[in-house]
Amino acid sequence: MNDRGWDEDDARPYFFLSYAHTPKSGARGAGDPNHWVRQLYRDLCEAVLQLTTAPAGVPVGFMDESMHQGELWAERLSEELASCRVFVPLYSPRYFNSVPCGQEWHAFTRRPVYPATIDAERTSGIVPVLWAPMSRYRLPKVASELQFNHASFGPDYATEGLYALMKLTYFRSAYELAVHRLAARIVQVAEETVIPVGRRLEFNGLPSAFNVTAPTKQLRISVLTYHQGELPSDRNPDFYGAKRSDWHPYRPAGSPIAQHAVRLARQLGFQPTVHEFDDEVESIIEGNAEAPGLLLLDRWALRDPRRRELVRRFDSSDATWVSVLEPWNTDDRECLERDGEFSGLSDQTLRKTRRAGRPSFLGVTGPTGLNTLEDFDDALPRAAMKAKYAFEGRTRAEPEEPPAPRPSLREAFRRAPSPYGPDGFEEGGHRVEPYGPDPHDPDPHDPGHDDRNAP
Repeated sequence: MNDRGWDEDDARPYFFLSYAHTPKSGARGAGDPNHWVRQLYRDLCEAVLQLTTAPAGVPVGFMDESMHQGELWAERLSEELASCRVFVPLYSPRYFNSVPCGQEWHAFTRRPVYPATIDAERTSGIVPVLWAPMSRYRLPKVASELQFNHASFGPDYATEGLYALMKLTYFRSAYELAVHRLAARIVQVAEETVIPVGRRLEFNGLPSAFNVTAPTKQLRISVLTYHQGELPSDRNPDFYGAKRSDWHPYRPAGSPIAQHAVRLARQLGFQPTVHEFDDEVESIIEGNAEAPGLLLLDRWALRDPRRRELVRRFDSSDATWVSVLEPWNTDDRECLERDGEFSGLSDQTLRKTRRAGRPSFLGVTGPTGLNTLEDFDDALPRAAMKAKYAFEGRTRAEPEEPPAPRPSLREAFRRAPSPYGPDGFEEGGHRVEPYGPDPHDPDPHDPGHDDRNAP
């Protein structure tokens, strides 16, 4: 075993099949949506074996079927990405919006690539596959920079993608051709490159190589509250956890409010992330809008002068792309007893927020606030979408150059009509400028004029 965790006597797998897991449709009797990827993997393994001298029993490829869960899964992925010889991504719209797929791409491309011989020019170990047509989608930079000719796999493949070729009997021969040529390309790339075994990286901490999700599809959910170790002495710790994101104001209903907000946001088409407000607030105040935001505010936090000042500064910055929601449980006796105190603190601290009528404790459901989980569920979509609209309005790109002036019909009619027609030609095909010589044209009588290239 070498210092990178790989037994040098073991045969390294030829390829790592990277794909986006497709969720089940939910329809009764629906089959496994990832069945076709598994079939492709089996067909590719068989084809690669036919084209190489790989010994029996040695895996020629790797395909993850664990649905991206657990530490053991992350360790296995890291090992395979550090040792495989070729990376085979299945291009689809879902693929380039998958964070784990972007992490796999990032991990593989951390390894250096050397041409196998001095005459070889290949500098990448990536062999992409069109799983679904991508003509209507913009590829991320790392993918668009790859020099790869998909046409060699056949016209039906380039038009329909491999998934359609697999499912439709009509394309059976086209599928077999595409798989054969794909396997040949994998073997060719493996033989024409030297990609040393890399170090096993901590997969869960890797960034995505794609970064193509539009900012307005993101939603940064920040939480301003306490964890159990910093609660005031008169606050029940049952509504809090070891982390601030464990805050669970509607206990026992639902789940921690940040997790619940993530589920609701995903139903709206967002890709949400959870953050602590303390880590976000300075960037927000400075106007650095990375994406629409949602602040989940525990009004107990407003009793703390430091946190209250953070909220006041946030409110003064008028960051309209961050909506505020204040979960408030009237079944929580301590909250109910301090209702007047906390309402006053909230009103004083969020003055601009109140005036703007943005979704907040009073602005969404009236004076009773978000005092049940159902109220919160009703309020979050409006708050998230309002933040999205504000972000879009704030970040709409201004044109870099002023637009060209529109042609003026009035100016056109001022010109005298040409006796030779609009194109300035007379019979015989000789050019005649209808409005006189162009002042920008060179003078043909100029001794320095060279008209050898003139039409």
